[in-house]
Amino acid sequence: MANLTSKELTAIEDQLNVEQNLVKKFTMFSQSCSDPQLKTKCEQIASRHQGHYTRLLGHLS
Repeated sequence: MANLTSKELTAIEDQLNVEQNLVKKFTMFSQSCSDPQLKTKCEQIASRHQGHYTRLLGHLS
């Protein structure tokens, strides 16, 4: 892994927070949906953002 600058680390940290919030929001949306298709779509979106979070976290290790 290349050494990251403090600006890059801050940007990754900020994006990690964004992705984490999106996972929480779409998980909450999916739990409140009564429409099965909409519930599934929200779960898929939450999962996609969880993947983004995991990949970004990988840049820090």
